[in-house]
Amino acid sequence: MRVSLFITCYNDTLFPSTGKSVVRVLERLGHTVDFPRGQTCCGQMHWNTGYQAEALPLLQRFVDQFRAAEVVVIPSSSCVAMMRDHYPKMAAEIDDVRLTADVAALLPKVFEFSEFLTKRLGLEDVGAYYPHRVTYHASCHGLRSLSLGDGPLRLLKAVRGIDLVALDRVEQCCGFGGTFAVKNAAVSSAMLEEKISAVLDTGADACTACDNSCLMHIQGALHRQHTGVRTLHLADILAGEEEVQA
Repeated sequence: MRVSLFITCYNDTLFPSTGKSVVRVLERLGHTVDFPRGQTCCGQMHWNTGYQAEALPLLQRFVDQFRAAEVVVIPSSSCVAMMRDHYPKMAAEIDDVRLTADVAALLPKVFEFSEFLTKRLGLEDVGAYYPHRVTYHASCHGLRSLSLGDGPLRLLKAVRGIDLVALDRVEQCCGFGGTFAVKNAAVSSAMLEEKISAVLDTGADACTACDNSCLMHIQGALHRQHTGVRTLHLADILAGEEEVQA
């Protein structure tokens, strides 16, 4: 299958290794990955902060870049949720019949990374190896908007060498929420404190999730508290392979 990768501006700017890991996993599974170079932002940060007029051209650009894609994979629950929840409404607001039809045709081919593996390909074991103690945080968009369910956990359970430990109150928000963490810093910090406490209680070496936005928020607190616990995207774990001894 030819997979078109939408890497998201967040990952491209701050976590480029995630995109590389996605490509490594998909190519290991025998797929061909292409990367339309004209892609930019999905428009989520504009749309959610009141700059909706500025978000509208980004919808058209996404459609233009991925119109011919067989399937589009995105390592971000929040970006996929933005597309599914708001792109149809944005197209209707522009009142462009062709764009509305293009969005309707394209969205069924758009998948969050773990969702593509479990629901589109029907996989759990992707040949990964990661010999560390890991806990999983379920991001709000993946849990509530995309209904990923236990898909990411099933992928993790199939990883060779992993010691996967359950996170207490896994469904509880980490407190990031984009600009929520800035505009409501006190509330965000209180939510983050509870999440960090739950992570540390697991004794895990690493915390993983399907969204680097959540992980950046969690990592900031883990780092400031000198815990030694790291965060990494689900794709980074699934990209791990056991070295073959010569």
